[in-house]
Amino acid sequence: MSAPPRFAVRFWGVRGTVPVPGAATLRYGGNTACVELRLGGSRVILDMGTGIRALGLACLGEAEPLHSHILLSHTHVDHINGFAFFKPAYRAESHIELWNGHLARQGRRLGDVLASFMQTPFFPVPLDIMHATMRFHDFDAGEELALVEGATTRTAALNHPGGATAYRVDFAGHAVCYLTDHEHDPDGPDARLVELVRGADLVIYDSTYTDAEYPSFRGWGHSTWQEGVRLCRAAGVARLATFHHDPCRDDAALDRIAEELERALPGSLVAREGLEIVL
Repeated sequence: MSAPPRFAVRFWGVRGTVPVPGAATLRYGGNTACVELRLGGSRVILDMGTGIRALGLACLGEAEPLHSHILLSHTHVDHINGFAFFKPAYRAESHIELWNGHLARQGRRLGDVLASFMQTPFFPVPLDIMHATMRFHDFDAGEELALVEGATTRTAALNHPGGATAYRVDFAGHAVCYLTDHEHDPDGPDARLVELVRGADLVIYDSTYTDAEYPSFRGWGHSTWQEGVRLCRAAGVARLATFHHDPCRDDAALDRIAEELERALPGSLVAREGLEIVL
């Protein structure tokens, strides 16, 4: 019998809001959101924060040109600020499909939003300087997407100013869920999201705050690592990866959260740049 296809998750950027380079963030990393999924021979990228720059450089070293889907949680700056520095996008042999689930309800289109980001006075060169074949897809969060042969991708709307989208990718008998930039319901986990993540191998969850900090930031569109634990318990998920770390949280503070998280949901982890998980 042949071995099952490999399903791997790699973190390239784990911060929220703004990049934070420096000595205090070396171990967990200072780049904003970018996660790579390898589904057998296919690649799916979640968000285009500054972490996608290093991912792009790694792709240039591969024998085959890049063919990838990029799923955006939303288009706030910290989730797209690496796009203009993603070198495979400047190569004609690359093929990139970009998806978002929140703009259509606002009467906007992803291609137009990214083009407006890459123009004066924000950026010196326009979007059409990128020579890759790129296609932009606008859908409504809640739809199921068929991206990669043998994989299913389910989506759900998140509670965030301007909207955001959660993703669940099932492949080769395993599932990864990506829920970032979401403000939880203080009355308990959202039943829709419980069903989305139910039984998944890994949930990557917006953990910008702690429960103690959250009351000071109510309405800002983010959640806590403890709420991530509660969601996983409600959905029968054994492993949580806390993500979208507050830029003010240094390595020592994340170490303390990692210790508490291990006691609360053993086997869970605080996401850090360079970490790869094979399911």
